[in-house]
Amino acid sequence: MEPKRFALLTLMMLLASLTGCVGEEGDGTLLVSSGQIEGGTAPEVAWMTSYGGSGEESHGHFILACEDGGFLQIGETGFIPNSAKLLAVKVDAAGELEWKKEFGSRGHNLGNSAIEVADGYVVAGALNEDSTVFKLNKSTGETVWSQTHNYGGSDAIEHLVETETGYAAVGYIDAEDDENTFFTEGKGHMMLLGPTGERISDRSLNAHMAHAYRLAAHDGHLFVSGLTEGAEDYALAKLTGAGDVVWAKTYGGSDADHNFAFDMAEDGSMFLSGHTLSGTENWDTYTLKLDGNGEVVWEATHGNPRGFNAEYIHDEVWGLRTTQDGGAVVVAGTGDEYWSYSTCDGEECSDAWRVYVLKFDAAGVLEWEATYGPSDGDWAGEDICITHDGDFVVAVDNGAFGFLKLNATSMEESA
Repeated sequence: MEPKRFALLTLMMLLASLTGCVGEEGDGTLLVSSGQIEGGTAPEVAWMTSYGGSGEESHGHFILACEDGGFLQIGETGFIPNSAKLLAVKVDAAGELEWKKEFGSRGHNLGNSAIEVADGYVVAGALNEDSTVFKLNKSTGETVWSQTHNYGGSDAIEHLVETETGYAAVGYIDAEDDENTFFTEGKGHMMLLGPTGERISDRSLNAHMAHAYRLAAHDGHLFVSGLTEGAEDYALAKLTGAGDVVWAKTYGGSDADHNFAFDMAEDGSMFLSGHTLSGTENWDTYTLKLDGNGEVVWEATHGNPRGFNAEYIHDEVWGLRTTQDGGAVVVAGTGDEYWSYSTCDGEECSDAWRVYVLKFDAAGVLEWEATYGPSDGDWAGEDICITHDGDFVVAVDNGAFGFLKLNATSMEESA
């Protein structure tokens, strides 16, 4: 598993115009590197807010655009295996804090994702290395119900969807690399849960993936994405509602391909993204569009948006969402971790990590790409969501839970 970049600064403050940031004040400025591709222009920053937890740092992994116009981010504060607590942060449409809640005693706890249901938010992760799912009140963040399921080793739920009888959830059990928050070398696993998270049945996905990461429901079936054994290839499986495998496929090249992003469009087409070493100088973004049968429509590899020596640059994708035009928006972190190389070009330095956003159209053409970050620290993109108006909000790792709003709609109007 490639190293995962964490912010060097615990909490950061940007320009006064980037309201709501917490932490020590600094005189940093916002650096935006915009690629002009196919006539496209990258969106401008509307605002950035950050909120930390009680731990030394906080790390978000998932962001949800909520029906009320606000945003919910899920992750941890502190570090596994000794000091982490699951953290949920809810902000309004302007990025102002509404509530934040921590869960679990300090130790090995993971916050992995959430979904919105009619009367709450359902959060997935792990408490004390056991798979957990719990429901929160939308207004207060208070726990409505909570379930923890022990499979005997180190396990977690990564993602879930609502079903007619409760929930379907995917993740892993029996993790070998149990201190890794992204790929644990475990066994892919699926659970069918009741309306309050009680376990109804289990299905092993281990024959098809070592780590099930994302889940979608479409036309009576479930679609599960993840990583194969050793994180060698992207994995995707189509299942019945009962969890029986209809088909399973893998995607990738001759070297490692790490799949951490998946979304499904209303027409049943699917997008996978992550990062690859297949045919690249170092880790580059690797995105695919698939039809409803899992056949590749197009694939694209991109990286090193700031033009440094590609041999040393990591471009690590963690999130993706489909867009109304039939394309997708992908978010990553970009930077280097090699003390022997690190170099600067003006204010931009290769070892200063940046949020990296890429927008593809329905045919796989890269419409634009851009990086965002401060002049005095590190940002990395962890996930992305789309607002009701079609703008983007990025979950940013800047030592806290960062919420970065990008004005995609104003960009289209001015084009």
